[in-house]
Amino acid sequence: MDFLRKKIYIAGHKGMVGSAIWRLLETRGADRLVGMTRSELDLKNKDDVLAFFAEERPDIVIDAAAKVGGILANESYPYEFLMDNLQIQNNLIESSLRCDVERFLFLGSSCVYPKEAPQPIKEEYLLSGPLEITNQNYAVAKIAGIKACEAIFQNKGKLFTSIMPSNLYGAYDNFDLHSSHVLPAMIRKFHESKINGNQPVKLWGTGSPLREFLYVDDLADAVIFLLDKAPSHPVLNVGSGYDIEIKHLAKMIQSVIGHEGDIFWDIDMPDGTRRKVMDVSKIKEMGWEPKVSLVEGISQTYKWYLENIDSLKLVNMHI
Repeated sequence: MDFLRKKIYIAGHKGMVGSAIWRLLETRGADRLVGMTRSELDLKNKDDVLAFFAEERPDIVIDAAAKVGGILANESYPYEFLMDNLQIQNNLIESSLRCDVERFLFLGSSCVYPKEAPQPIKEEYLLSGPLEITNQNYAVAKIAGIKACEAIFQNKGKLFTSIMPSNLYGAYDNFDLHSSHVLPAMIRKFHESKINGNQPVKLWGTGSPLREFLYVDDLADAVIFLLDKAPSHPVLNVGSGYDIEIKHLAKMIQSVIGHEGDIFWDIDMPDGTRRKVMDVSKIKEMGWEPKVSLVEGISQTYKWYLENIDSLKLVNMHI
């Protein structure tokens, strides 16, 4: 793994994805890691980002920086989800190109694929149909980043590539009920209902949609696996290749947490896309598969939640 000796800048290194990649790189022996907090570098400021790149001259850039959130957050702040992400990724991609970065890895999202895409979703289905309306602004921004990297890969001969992870979860996830994704939101709801006498839990939608989930440490493992390879695909799906009905996910989380109350489904709230599972045949053929089962990953995430619950409560008070 020669790349471990290079200078690697991880944008968003304090977030769930970036921190997982950082931890695993350190474990594997990388000792030239670079990370900047939001207060140290505003990724939405083009001039500041370019100046940072000109000074640091990273060899590899991993773009794990993004404004992310669940259905409620996306519907409440559509402009911010579009513009903030465009500004962040455009500055990182352009600065990496101008400063001759050897390798740029852009983290996209499974939501970039059409709402009615055939299942499982192949990389080739990108831009083949309308997007899911509840998060389309975020998806449009991510698609712009994917296409920018693809253009550089194909027309400028540089190793700028993108990976499309399925729904991620794990340590350092967002457990704020106003902006979190479905799995961490359920963990918090079931835990708080459990400690309050196993009160009933109300969940959004019908519970019938099917979703695929990937433990964030598995994604970090995939990133390191891919950095050690000569990329042949500008866009690559990363996931388990298996989906689960949201109702069954809720039962699994309820069991892990030990909640013994009832579950009610608020059918007036949106379900989102009916089914979304990735075709991961390309990365599987390359030799990578996830190692952590869904129930094990949920257990590890809940353990982390319990260990950090006091600081998480403080964060949520200010949101």
